Amino acid sequence: MSTKTRRSYTETFKEEAVRLVRESGHPVAQVARDLGIADHLLYRWRAEQQQAEERGQTRQSLQVEQAELAQLRRENAVLKQERDFLKRAAAFLREGVAMRYRVIQEHDRRYPIRLMCRALAVSPAGYYAWRGRPESRRAAANRTLLVTIRVLHQDSRQTYGSPSIWRALRKQGHQVGEHRVARLMRHDGLRAKTVKKWRATTYSSHGLPVAANTLDRQFRVPQPNQVWAGDITYVWTLEGWLYLAVLLDLYSRAVIGWAMGPRLTGELTEQALRMALATRQPSAGLLHHSDRGGQYAAGAYQQLLTTYGITASMSRTGNCWDNACVESFFGTLKRELVYHRHYATRAEAKQDIFEYIEVFYNRTRRHSTLGYDSPAEYEARAAVA
Repeated sequence: MSTKTRRSYTETFKEEAVRLVRESGHPVAQVARDLGIADHLLYRWRAEQQQAEERGQTRQSLQVEQAELAQLRRENAVLKQERDFLKRAAAFLREGVAMRYRVIQEHDRRYPIRLMCRALAVSPAGYYAWRGRPESRRAAANRTLLVTIRVLHQDSRQTYGSPSIWRALRKQGHQVGEHRVARLMRHDGLRAKTVKKWRATTYSSHGLPVAANTLDRQFRVPQPNQVWAGDITYVWTLEGWLYLAVLLDLYSRAVIGWAMGPRLTGELTEQALRMALATRQPSAGLLHHSDRGGQYAAGAYQQLLTTYGITASMSRTGNCWDNACVESFFGTLKRELVYHRHYATRAEAKQDIFEYIEVFYNRTRRHSTLGYDSPAEYEARAAVA
């Protein structure tokens, strides 16, 4: 009885057999007969090698893409550095070369020297030569004076402009001119805080029924869900305005309802109200205070209040003090967050404001009116008492 032994083939043999098919141009069946193997084996080897080559090409393509992406990220980081530096040093492009050299020296621990030289249109060789020379008396005096100016500006909570800084320096005994102080402050980017331009969000000339000012500035509320106050503000992004509607429980000053959107509509205020209703589930008898804006006077909004047994109260015409608690919240939000941001998109602003309200303001930020408790802590403490 004869035993048929199954023949095995090395990887080298398989590769050479497939190469023979490709290079000879002969049919697979003919090459298989010439090699003394079954043609189905050669078909399978060729398919396997094609798959392996495709996988290799994919890996190679992926590696190339990853390398290109890494290069783009490096280039983007350099461009970002250059843009950041240019924002700080733009004023110095109009100054003399020596002043630009001083700017580079002041920032040499933060930005690459060559990047700063390119941004300020000076040569690295010229900068290094300047740095090797001794500092002039005038430059040394300006540098010392600027330290004092910075301290005075900070002590004023950044509210002093150059005239006030100059007067403060004179009182300290510094013999210095007002124009010199102004120039040094301008070069250092020091200026007095300015008030943001106000933009109205209330449209009260609508002819809709309005409610009396029942709240009458009685902002001290003894129990939760007795008085809610609402209003609308706006935040600028590069995509346009983002409008924010909020409702505060005046007992704890917590933001209990909010909504954000690209348009100033009644739907925005309704969303904030529905969030507050779902979160708090108040009993009938709640007082709701707002301004006389069309979003709050609208029939749909008033019907929602009536459905839940909520009484409406509205501020007097043009009197922001009648809703001071919500105005104060908006001021805090903008001072502590919005005025320090430059939002590219509405989505970016919404995420940032959401985190500020729900994570920081309601749960962490201490409020002087609440005995320096956060709104969440104040309500929890009252619930235990």
